[in-house]
Amino acid sequence: MDTSIAGIQARIKRTVWKYVEALKPRETILLTFIGLCAAAIAGGGQPQIGTLLLATLAILLGSGGANGLTNYLDREVDSRMQRTRHRVLASKSIFPAAKILPLVIILMLAGLVIAWFLHPLCFLFGLLGVIAASTWRKRITCVFPQGAIAGSAPVLIGYLAISHQLDLTILFLCILIMFWIPLHVWSVMIANREDYRQAGITYFPISWEVKDVIKVLLGLSVLLYGSSIALYHFSDLGLPYLVVANILGVLMVLATARLLITGASHDAWRVYKLTAFPYLGIMFLTMALSLFLL
Repeated sequence: MDTSIAGIQARIKRTVWKYVEALKPRETILLTFIGLCAAAIAGGGQPQIGTLLLATLAILLGSGGANGLTNYLDREVDSRMQRTRHRVLASKSIFPAAKILPLVIILMLAGLVIAWFLHPLCFLFGLLGVIAASTWRKRITCVFPQGAIAGSAPVLIGYLAISHQLDLTILFLCILIMFWIPLHVWSVMIANREDYRQAGITYFPISWEVKDVIKVLLGLSVLLYGSSIALYHFSDLGLPYLVVANILGVLMVLATARLLITGASHDAWRVYKLTAFPYLGIMFLTMALSLFLL
């Protein structure tokens, strides 16, 4: 073992990065980003900077903690899947896995404390998001309703931190998330169907025939497209958003229609990849910029 200062520093960096990986940084960053954009939307493109920063911090901490919790709860199933067996908890890079729990709890509590400071509604939806994350597990659920609640929580916190009230804009933002979540999750499950099966996952969509699940995905893509256009009509979003919503909506419908024709795993994977940042990240970025440019 290298006992030099450089060797010790390298080990510390590797250990720190393992704990960061356990918090699913890509997913956490995406959730934080859409929450930040939701706050910008609530502020008409010019939110109060101090509140915006606090909301972003609350979402970052809370999302990281919640993602770390789901990683911990899913570690046994993850260890039986080719796609996920290299995750730090599944592979026992952090062992015992319970070592992650103090960090997870601290992050979630810190996020909730800041959310309470922002507004009681932020705390309420943050708490619901944490509860949903603790029950949204590979072994026991097929996304609804836990996934929709957990996915909507960052958007609700960001929006309500600025606006302090529920309105049609935040309603349709949540509807957008509600259709996006299952499209995103179920497409990756179809792309890796046998991997999920051998890991003991038996609920929908694994329990259905592939062609029937793809029909559901196509329906969801149409509903996602429709909700994105409805959001334009029930909010103050500008023309740039409408253009982008149409382009991405058509691409999503075409991608799922292609999947319906081919039934191929690689086309399901394309739908999954399209639903990640390319769709959700660009949509929320365009919403915020659309208001900023008005």
